[in-house]
Amino acid sequence: MSNDTDTVAGDRDPEETRKLVRERYGTIASDGQNCCGDVGIDTADDEGCCDGTADATGSERLGYDADDVASVAEGADLGLGCGNPKAFAEMTPGETVLDLGSGAGFDCFLAAAEVGPDGNVIGVDMTPEMVSKARENVAKNDADNVEFRLGEISHLPVADATIDVVISNCVVNLAPEKRRVFDDAYRVLKPGGRVAISDVVQTAPFPDDVKMDPDSLTGCVAGASTVDALEAALDSAGFEAIEIAPKDESTESISDWDADRDLDDYLVSATIEARKPAHAN
Repeated sequence: MSNDTDTVAGDRDPEETRKLVRERYGTIASDGQNCCGDVGIDTADDEGCCDGTADATGSERLGYDADDVASVAEGADLGLGCGNPKAFAEMTPGETVLDLGSGAGFDCFLAAAEVGPDGNVIGVDMTPEMVSKARENVAKNDADNVEFRLGEISHLPVADATIDVVISNCVVNLAPEKRRVFDDAYRVLKPGGRVAISDVVQTAPFPDDVKMDPDSLTGCVAGASTVDALEAALDSAGFEAIEIAPKDESTESISDWDADRDLDDYLVSATIEARKPAHAN
């Protein structure tokens, strides 16, 4: 059995996992369907990683403010996060930002405003429909410093040592090989570069029915790793100053993701931060 930083729940085949995730989020991009579909996830409160809403209230519950929501043209905010990486990434003018699993581009367009015209933002997503949607949103947001690339976050289509900060919003949990995700993030970062990720972490073992449920996987649940596993993966990649901070206040929103289970018994949102050593090659 593989290390849990390299597999998803139930040791499902990585290719099968990628297929499930690609199909689910391709449907969201194409049809605007709620990412939870009809699998028993309760979306009545419009909260959570899988809320599928684009209204201001839903986004603000994830940690964005009204100005963030108003600054991005309609169509980019699909409400698919579990936090706000912009709030702690400390992006500055002139930096180059990489968003892992960029979706329709919401966090990329917010980052573009932070880094200004002298900075650049690259979004990478493995779903062709999402990349197409995000590229359409570039013109809507007049974002000349943003581009979107099709690719997997464990095999980034990005050159070595070209990125100042890697951000992501509730996507690493969907990756079947998380150690490779952090290895590749380390590769593309400049010496001294950093990661600032919002994601969910596992706080207790999942029941078997959750581990093997494809909808729990693609709904940002079954693929979550423990804090210890994530710290080990980041350390193995070479990162330092690793800090993973669970957000206890997220349990209320997580409990709404599934009408049949108390997910707050197993999951919590967290901020994940780390830095590539300044002396690294």
